[in-house]
Order: sequence, then C-alpha cells, then structure tokens
Amino acid sequence: MPALVTTKCCPWLAASSFPTQPKWIIFREEMMDSLILRHLIRLFPSTIFAAIAFLFSVDPLTTHAVSPILKSIIWTNNLLTLHTPLVPSGAIHIWYLEAFLHPGARTQSWNLSKIPHQTQLLVASSDQRHLSFVTEVQTNVQMRHSVHLGKDEVVFDYEIENKSEVATDLQWFQPACIRVGEFMDRQQSNFVERAFIYTEEGFTWLSEARRTTNALYLGGQVYIPPGINHDDANPRPVARLQPLNGLIGCFSADGKTILATASSTTHELFEGVYVCLHSDPHIGGLAPGEIKKFKAKIYLGTDDPDQLLKRYQKDFPTRRKGR
Repeated sequence: MPALVTTKCCPWLAASSFPTQPKWIIFREEMMDSLILRHLIRLFPSTIFAAIAFLFSVDPLTTHAVSPILKSIIWTNNLLTLHTPLVPSGAIHIWYLEAFLHPGARTQSWNLSKIPHQTQLLVASSDQRHLSFVTEVQTNVQMRHSVHLGKDEVVFDYEIENKSEVATDLQWFQPACIRVGEFMDRQQSNFVERAFIYTEEGFTWLSEARRTTNALYLGGQVYIPPGINHDDANPRPVARLQPLNGLIGCFSADGKTILATASSTTHELFEGVYVCLHSDPHIGGLAPGEIKKFKAKIYLGTDDPDQLLKRYQKDFPTRRKGR
C-alpha cells in the first residue's frame, strides 16, 4: 500500500506555515500518522478519503466567518440609514434625495434654484438590502431609482424621464448627502484634512485643493470637473483645483477604512456644511419624452486610495478623465 502523504513530504502543509496552529490542524497531522487511520482506510476507504479531501480543502486563514461591513439599509423621512459596525452608533445617515436644480444656481438664492420634488418608497426587501423608489419632480419629470446593498458598497441606479411635451432645464441633482462626521470622528473645522479627491496632481487632500472662501453662501467647498458651466454650480466657494473624475472620499477615525462616493456623470463634488460628502450627477436638461440613466456608488472597505481608484475605473470605465 503506498505511503500516506504527510506534512513531512509536503512542507507547505506544515503548521508552522500558518499564523497560528489551530487544534484541528494538530488533530489532522496526528490522525494522518496514526495506525488507527490506516486500519480505518482499509475498512472504509471511500469515506475516509472523502473526509481527508475535505480537511485539506479548508483554508485555515478563512475558517472564521467575516462579519459583513454593511448590515442593512432603511429609509424614513427622506433619510437613508446605513447600518454598519464601522461607526460607534452603528449607523451612517444619508439625506436622500436632497435637491433637483435649475441652471444658474451659482449666483442666486438656493430656494430659487431648487425644483420641488416628492419621493415615495415602493419596495423594501425583507432582508433590508434593497429599496425601490419613485420621485415626482415638478414640471412632469419622474425619476425611478433603487438602492442596493452589496458586500462593501451601496449601489444607486437612476432613470429619469421627462413625461411632458416640452423640454425641461433640469441641470443636476443632489441625490445623497452622506454624513461622515462620526465615521471620521472629525468636525466641520478639520474633516477636510482627511478627505480627498483626484486631480491633475493625483491623490489630493481637500485641505490642499487651492481652496477659496468667497461665494454667495459661505462654508463648504465645491469641486467642479472639466466641462461643467460654473454658473450652474453650487453657490458655495469653488476650489481652484479641478477634480479629474467623480470620486470623493475620506478616511475613518482609525485610518483603516475609506468611505468614498462616485457618480457616472458628475456635475460637482462637494464637501458640505454638515460634515458631508457629495458626488452629484449632471443631467443637462431633458427633451420631451427623453429618458436618461445614471449610476452612483458608495464604497466602504479598502484603506488604499490606489486600489479604490482602480475599482472606480472598473465600475465607471468612461470616467477616466473629466465628467
């Protein structure tokens, strides 16, 4: 009978090759060398070899279940609540949907720029990982949208339709105001030091993005990508350094996790006065009967900005540069 394979002839199976030495590994090695196992193999060959195959197929580095980063998501009173162990309270709050805007927002009252809208929740899945909505925007525009919770991301899909027989000048919208204060353990005065965008200079902290202070409304900072008319932008201070894509993010308090958000056609990136981050999509008006589709994401996971950028470029392949 051929000799059994043991860790003596396969050093890659040695317990010393693992970070720790769980009891089941020691048991496996002892059993493999025991006379009892040899007798059992003679009596029950198929059963024993099936058991051995199972033991060797188990990766000791993944035997412990990993707790999911994103537990569930609910929506009440225009507020998404994302349940996650990454913050002490167990929840990240997102104002959803915030605003739809006319052109010319840069130099006029915010109330004049906003277009009234009303959102209705249509479906909330029993596992609290999927939501579907319809939003009626004044001037006969309807948006159908959904929010889906992935393993380490939140996916937003939007379809907006002009149901009237006349064109609408709806330029852009603010779907998600993501409150990151607790996640970062920072305040309005210092959270920009640990939040970032990508510019011609590469990875750029918001605090180093050539900030300005003069605008119709003070506080916060707007980052306008190439191709967007500044007259249609948010009426808050505009950074001189332009973002090259639709990605904006920040680091957790312990520096081990990045929260970032991105959109497929970005009108602006925005750091708001509620210790919040935005990646706001550009619409650019709608002809009669026209339908446009958009996608956005929130990422939660890696602590590596380069890895995040690669993932973003894979998810939004047309967004290599500009909007």
